[in-house]
Amino acid sequence: MNSQKAIFNVENMAITIPGLKKKLLTADQIDLNLKQYFKKQLPVVCQAIAEADFLAIDGEFSGISDGPSFTTLTNSLDTPEERYEKLKAHSMEFLLFQFGLCTFKYDDVKAKYIIKSFNFYIFPRPFNRNSPDKKFVCQSSSIDFLANQGFDFNKVFRDGIPYLNQEEERLLRDQQEEKRYHTNGASTTCYMYISPDASRAPVVPVIPDDQKDFIDKIVESVDEFLKDEEKKVLQLEPCTGYQRKLIYQTMNWKFPRGTHVETVESPNNERRMIITKVDEDERKNKEIQKKVKEQEDLNNAVGFSRVIQAISSSSKLVVGHNMMLDIMHTIHQFYCQLPNDLEEFKSLTNCVFPRVLDTKLMASTQPFKAIISHTVLAELEKRLQMPPFNPPKVESAEGFPSYDTAVGQLHEAGYDAYITGLCFITMADYLGSFLSPPQTHVSVQSDVISPFFNKLFLMRITDIPYLNLDGPDLLPTRDNVLHVTFPKEWKASDLYQLFSAFGKIQVSWIDDTSAFVTLTQTDQVQIAVNISRFAESYCVQKYAEYVAKKDRQSLSKRKRTDDGWMDFERKRTKTQYNLDQTFSTKKSINSVEEEPRPVSPEESEVLKEDTASPTASDAAESSKRPKTETDQAECSNSISSEEFELVHVW
Repeated sequence: MNSQKAIFNVENMAITIPGLKKKLLTADQIDLNLKQYFKKQLPVVCQAIAEADFLAIDGEFSGISDGPSFTTLTNSLDTPEERYEKLKAHSMEFLLFQFGLCTFKYDDVKAKYIIKSFNFYIFPRPFNRNSPDKKFVCQSSSIDFLANQGFDFNKVFRDGIPYLNQEEERLLRDQQEEKRYHTNGASTTCYMYISPDASRAPVVPVIPDDQKDFIDKIVESVDEFLKDEEKKVLQLEPCTGYQRKLIYQTMNWKFPRGTHVETVESPNNERRMIITKVDEDERKNKEIQKKVKEQEDLNNAVGFSRVIQAISSSSKLVVGHNMMLDIMHTIHQFYCQLPNDLEEFKSLTNCVFPRVLDTKLMASTQPFKAIISHTVLAELEKRLQMPPFNPPKVESAEGFPSYDTAVGQLHEAGYDAYITGLCFITMADYLGSFLSPPQTHVSVQSDVISPFFNKLFLMRITDIPYLNLDGPDLLPTRDNVLHVTFPKEWKASDLYQLFSAFGKIQVSWIDDTSAFVTLTQTDQVQIAVNISRFAESYCVQKYAEYVAKKDRQSLSKRKRTDDGWMDFERKRTKTQYNLDQTFSTKKSINSVEEEPRPVSPEESEVLKEDTASPTASDAAESSKRPKTETDQAECSNSISSEEFELVHVW
């Protein structure tokens, strides 16, 4: 066994236990249990979840955006609703194909945390011909980055653990019941009762004319088979699914006792029907065994969703780093389709994960904000090992693997979950030093960390730093922001010259024909609007007017949808403006801060992290999925970031 990493394969399943230093199973046990590993170890995972004080998670994705550029997907002036809609529309087609889980339990005697780490490879392999055959969508930059990090895609595709969300599981269970119902001859379109008074009324299937010869031959062959005392098994020739259904119903009517019928699949995926001679007890036992096996196969197909259900049922605190996408993908893949409405998403998240905490938001908030320069996960973990912080003492549970942070295995989900948990413990304990008397260990139940609960970090939005899952979101006025629409041919230089008279500005691209322009002074906004009143090629309006018009359009859209205009909801109405004014001349600009349209491959990898500092570690951190963010603009919006500090009591 590789001393660095052990992989135990299951039939279409895989769970990796990274950095293994102690053997969980002997070689003989591994051989015996190879195909049953995930199924047999699932109780171990569930027990670790149940015993934990808190859980740390992380995910790796096959891509981030299926169309819009990185800056469009993460505009610095997005509202929480806009950011959610963008991620839902352009990120959910990608797969979360590696999930890291690390459980933490504090041992009062040893005064340290006991950890259990898991790293799951996930792939939506179809359960049967009726199960969902999902698209596998990937983004070249994300795949390239993960490949450069040594990610083993063969483990995903060959051994990935399957999964079904709740709706898919329900549909397949219904299909099983319906199939069993029809197989027993209970189809309302294929039978008629002969003797209503009989204790077990036989039913006659209605055979279509074009199938009568086929069924007659089957009945004849079965008659001969039953007369042959030496022959115990009859294998029928391959036929269609509909013909197999007619055979089941005919056998149930014509030969209700003494035979057992089942469909088997050969190694080359050819389906054949097998008829076996049995007595009544044997038949009942075979039917029970068949039903049990079908249920067991379906339970296995639910696969990794069982882990997420265990996390949800535990109601334990779930910790992540920049975890907006982790939460969205987890719910989308393993629970249900994401709702269109943000408030519904908040309610759904609270049901699935009652308590979450984002360490990136925690590190971006006072008192940490004044001490920590970079909140990229790798850099954050390094900084928290230095004064004034005290790294926590941790120990792997008996029989479980351990990680070495000195070596590091970034962008392996299990390792990222592990160091995310370490960062949370270190920052929580640091907050304990402000209490009276000071505490060296802060429990996850402590009020000192409760201000961070259920708030998800919103990347690159300077005046709305988090999505509040427990209530309304922050609503900055953005009085110094203009919304500008212009011809598609315009370049950045055209906007530079247009607003050069107003000094330093920030340009935030929305798409090819619109952008937000942030001015340094609020009193300049009305001047810019007045000057642009007679423009013909572009339109300028205040941010508040833009939001109000968008809200009216949204309300009208919902109303028409409710009235039955279903097509209206599928169309995107483009905002049009009636302002007409243009500057008579274009002037040069000396200082303009802009969010550029083109994005390098390194930047496009980083929705989950930031590039606030252009260090090598930042670049490495960024691409597990887009993880970049720009430096805070010098010309900030009208609301100071100090107003958004979560904690005021240190």
